[in-house]
Amino acid sequence: MFKKILIANRGEIALRIQRACKEMGIKAVVVYSEADREAKYVKLADEAVCIGPAASSLSYLNMPAIISTAEVTDAEAIHPGYGFLSENANFAERVEMSGFTFIGPTPESIRLMGDKVSAKQAMIKSGVPCVPGSEGALPEDPKEIIKIARSIGYPVIIKAAGGGGGRGMRVVHTEAALIHAVQTTRAEAGAAFGNPQVYMEKFLERPRHIEIQVMADQHKNAVWLGERDCSMQRRHQKIIEEAPAPGIPRRVIERIGDRCAAACKKIGYRGAGTFEFLFEDGEFYFIEMNTRVQVEHPVTEMVTGIDIVQMQIRVAAGEKLPFAQRNIEMRGHAIECRINAEDPYKFTPSPGRISLWHPPGGPGVRVDSHIYTNYFVPPNYDSMVGKIICHGDTRDQALARMRTALSETVVEGIQTNIPLHRELMADAKFIEGGTSIHYLEGWLGQHTR
Repeated sequence: MFKKILIANRGEIALRIQRACKEMGIKAVVVYSEADREAKYVKLADEAVCIGPAASSLSYLNMPAIISTAEVTDAEAIHPGYGFLSENANFAERVEMSGFTFIGPTPESIRLMGDKVSAKQAMIKSGVPCVPGSEGALPEDPKEIIKIARSIGYPVIIKAAGGGGGRGMRVVHTEAALIHAVQTTRAEAGAAFGNPQVYMEKFLERPRHIEIQVMADQHKNAVWLGERDCSMQRRHQKIIEEAPAPGIPRRVIERIGDRCAAACKKIGYRGAGTFEFLFEDGEFYFIEMNTRVQVEHPVTEMVTGIDIVQMQIRVAAGEKLPFAQRNIEMRGHAIECRINAEDPYKFTPSPGRISLWHPPGGPGVRVDSHIYTNYFVPPNYDSMVGKIICHGDTRDQALARMRTALSETVVEGIQTNIPLHRELMADAKFIEGGTSIHYLEGWLGQHTR
């Protein structure tokens, strides 16, 4: 097992990884920018090294600085968390070539699944169902593009091959708008991702967003750890996640979960990963795989009892998975609310100093957050400042505990989206379960402030 790990991230995930290291008796080195000098995980780290100014490009995306820090601190492995360099195959490669262990998949797996076209082709070969669409990237010939769209049927969605996080997508309802949409998405994709290739898929009207958590080791063992419903989202950004997905029969979930585990073995995957699907009319359609730990991993941990971050570390160290698929049991229900420093209805960022922070507590309540009273939320990064996760024997109990937890939570000095979460936890349709990915935006249109 590793004696020292460098954490190449910030915020709540840096603290989450640090806690896993402490439990395992591993020393944790954190890197931080000048804007994060007063962060909790910096104060609690065994070693902390400032690697640059606030700008991500000069700090958390600065590969040479991160690897140099690992060298001078004698770290043996680097955990990238999520975001930043976590799905950067070049970074994973540089880490390994520098003599360190990358706590994640191989660079080859990251490249394969990071390109949406190659990922879809790999899934088709592995027997994982995909959304009907173009076979690979769209050609240059407008006539061929029109022919492909006609064969799929409108509406269609144009997606960037190298996209992610809801960026590089455009829905097209008519043939008249098709070519312009393809050209615009290509230009955006080239500028944002350095890859102008785009592809086309059938646009599903009322899908849910369901994801399967997988874990694989270096010894050709792979399991799936249940599913999550992440359908409550705005502009493709998740706000609420839960496990298991309400209203979907277990036999249906088991079939798709087994296929995901089999696909991991086929492509030689290692570590934690997430297969993301659209689910409509009883059918699953693969959209992408995230080759890292997810923001919403705690809901899976709560229902399975498995520490996903510790398992990432163990797998990276060469250990075999300590369980088989038959050992995985789902217990109860868990719900997560992402707490963002933003106006709850306009969604504008709200950085600044927190004058009072009082987290919730009680049975089944977990809070993953790096904030504290008098902490300054910098304006330079993502607005998420924490997550509240509630577990119960039933979904109703988990919802009740979340409502109580949200009512107890106090954050003063900045705005947060807690008022929005309180309303959503009382919404009849959400309580019923099974809302589509479009539900929240429709709800917001009727509840503007």
